[in-house]
Amino acid sequence: MSYDAFARDYDVLTSDIDYKGAADFIDALIQQHGKKGILLDLGCGTGTMSFLMAEKGYDVIGADISDEMLSVALERKAECGLPVQFIRQDMTTLDMFGTVDAVICTLDGLNHLASREDIAAAMERTAFFCEDKALFIFDMNTPYKHTHVLSGQTFVYDRDEVYCVWENSEADTDDCFRVDMQLDLFEREGDVYYREGDTLSEIALPADDIAAMLDKAGFDLIAKYDGYTQSPVTDTTERIVWAARLRKAINKEMHNA
Repeated sequence: MSYDAFARDYDVLTSDIDYKGAADFIDALIQQHGKKGILLDLGCGTGTMSFLMAEKGYDVIGADISDEMLSVALERKAECGLPVQFIRQDMTTLDMFGTVDAVICTLDGLNHLASREDIAAAMERTAFFCEDKALFIFDMNTPYKHTHVLSGQTFVYDRDEVYCVWENSEADTDDCFRVDMQLDLFEREGDVYYREGDTLSEIALPADDIAAMLDKAGFDLIAKYDGYTQSPVTDTTERIVWAARLRKAINKEMHNA
């Protein structure tokens, strides 16, 4: 999976996403079910959600595996001056110096992992670095979205700075729903467009499987929603927002330090 060209254009291509609405939704969940404190933003990308949560008063750590995404995030940090700490981490092998009060993972970050085993590993590593009763809030695209919205479809984004053709193809897998994505990016410099490409993949799992993984990792499910709304999940939900709470802190040595 590559993010080289995609990272440069990510903010432009996602400019129509309601990040603020998602941040407000997450903040309300944390204030209702948890506590405001240290927040880990897994798969933080270029840092948009990290900065929004920092503006709400959280001590934010943004973690991402992509050097290219983090480079953009650090440039944005220098411009806005918000005290977000960015670290390069693979969420399946997450390793931190301390524990956190809440963890978020937005814009289908978990879907971009390679396998159901990786998703389970990410949940277990997340639990290991959580405080007692910490909240884990994340969203994931559903099998319905993969099979009825993404698979076999082509999307075109025409922005002033970049023109993007996004082609999706369904992959043949036995244990999950997978879509392979080919992004052709045409970046504008003056009157000339330069072409670059990136390849990405997403997997999706049934909701019952995700709930079972959360339980095994030590989380109790609080609720799940149809996107960032109060609506219940249905058979045609495209993105589920999950809210779960850790039953008991796992990392005893770190908590006693």
